[in-house]
Amino acid sequence: MVELIGVSPEGMGIEALLQQLGSHHQRRTLQRRLAVLVAHGRIQVQGEGRATRYHRIELVDSSDGSAVATWDSGVQPPTQAAAYVRTSPEGAEIRAYVSQPRHLRTPVSYRLEFLEQYHPNHTAYLPPNLREQLHALGRSPADQTPAGTFARDILNRLLIDLSWASSHLEGNTYSRLDTEKLIEFGQAAEGKDALETQMILNHKQAIEYLVLDPEHARVDADTLVALHAFLSDGLMADPSAVGRIRRRAVEIGGSVYLPIALPQRLEELFGIVVRMAAEIADPFEQAFFLMVQVPYLQPFEDVNKRVSRLAANIPFIRHNLCPLSFIDVPQQAYVDAMLGVYELNRVELLRDVFVWAYERSCQQYVAVKQTLVPPDIFRLRHRQALAEVIAAIVRADEPATEQAVRSRMPGVIPAADGDHFVTLVMAEFAALHPGNAVRFGLRPLELAAWQDAHGRLA
Repeated sequence: MVELIGVSPEGMGIEALLQQLGSHHQRRTLQRRLAVLVAHGRIQVQGEGRATRYHRIELVDSSDGSAVATWDSGVQPPTQAAAYVRTSPEGAEIRAYVSQPRHLRTPVSYRLEFLEQYHPNHTAYLPPNLREQLHALGRSPADQTPAGTFARDILNRLLIDLSWASSHLEGNTYSRLDTEKLIEFGQAAEGKDALETQMILNHKQAIEYLVLDPEHARVDADTLVALHAFLSDGLMADPSAVGRIRRRAVEIGGSVYLPIALPQRLEELFGIVVRMAAEIADPFEQAFFLMVQVPYLQPFEDVNKRVSRLAANIPFIRHNLCPLSFIDVPQQAYVDAMLGVYELNRVELLRDVFVWAYERSCQQYVAVKQTLVPPDIFRLRHRQALAEVIAAIVRADEPATEQAVRSRMPGVIPAADGDHFVTLVMAEFAALHPGNAVRFGLRPLELAAWQDAHGRLA
């Protein structure tokens, strides 16, 4: 085909290629093979629809003996490819197919066979040798400790990384630094849409839900619905759709896949998918199954992929493995991989993304575990109340005494935890200075004036 295309300086359309190749070639097969040639850099495509033309890319020897692509006169070379993950030959084939214009891809609906062909602990999306490699990568220093220990130890970083990276995959424009300021100090980035801010904060709440109470980190329908409630809060056109299986048909932008529409059937299949996932013994296979089958079913009106990404972390939390933060995952690679699942029922490209992303996450967390100070879980749970009490005492120009703290203790603090909360507030006052006052919404000069009057502690 490359030789045939190269004969025509003006390029060749698909109809001309079919005539040259003969009637035994099917149009759809030819389109797939052309897409693979485009992905491999052998040919270039220009135009759309009937004006589509394919041009051969000539390979010449460079001075160092390697092959370099050149383009025929009058044909502009394609722009440099964006960052992408390492791709297997099967993944490259999927990428080539989904990179075609939408009108060249075959419309498809939900195929029950894709789910029926999977038998937990008998068939697998991840081969045994790959699972062994992932276990070796993800094993943490906390592997002999109670479930959830490792995730709690790195919670501060995980909240920022996973909230930012998962939101970024949805097109959120917050930077990682902006995300850190929002999560640590409640400071929204200037010039950002309120929905972007909400998306980040929703991730934070959903992650805390899974990590702070290990009982929540379970693969069951209630947990996935709860994750949807956290992640979709304030983002749904219909507020009643938050934390509820969808009751209407949906479409997926940029895809020719049409998910199932019947609500009763959808709820039944959602239960089957979750029960199958719960039966899977290997944590990596379980995580990947959730990343494949939950978005493919589209059980919620929106936010399905976000639910699947956080649900994929449940087995890692339970087994004290390195969590999957999706840090630095190229958005286009993830989108292409999901299109491969939707339109072809093929998982190889998503598997490439999953493995690449997990390796990247392990680099972020396992190697630095020894340098991290375990977070105070009580402080994390009550840090908003902590900030409110400290700011109230400073702004009322009162000395920091235990009596002042108790008089302002919010009702959210259980009576049994009152002494612990007072101790925590007094410790924060002892370490407070104008440089870190921003954590509690205080301006440096505001705190400095209070300290001039009252000192650090009364």
